[in-house]
Amino acid sequence: MLRAVKEIGLPSLQVKVQPGDQTLVNVDTIFYAEPQPFERTVRLLDFDVDLVAEPESYQWVHGDGTTATTTRPGRPYPATDVVHRYDEPADDLQARVDVTYRVRFRVDGGPWQTIGQTLLAPGPAAVLDVDEAAPVLTRP
Repeated sequence: MLRAVKEIGLPSLQVKVQPGDQTLVNVDTIFYAEPQPFERTVRLLDFDVDLVAEPESYQWVHGDGTTATTTRPGRPYPATDVVHRYDEPADDLQARVDVTYRVRFRVDGGPWQTIGQTLLAPGPAAVLDVDEAAPVLTRP
């Protein structure tokens, strides 16, 4: 069953970054993903096999050598479920989210079973620039 699921492939998720493709040093940068339900029915050896894959964890790769793992996909602003603060300015960082799935299956409408091994779906990279800003006082 594991081989069949690997051949079908599980959905990779595009990381969403706020405020966008540019952020600032020492400011919370928000990360999130938008998982979609994964349900498939396949025919294997003359049996109908129903598959359901659910995200078990999300590994956030920030592109600066750091990662964080959560059990939730984060949410857009104003939520701050998944954030990262960059310490240094950088150009063209490759941020992504890798999703670990737990897969259940049933054969010909029988009882649900869980595949004993989780499966990882690496996400595509989003390019991110981290800039440094200096405050400037002005008179109105």
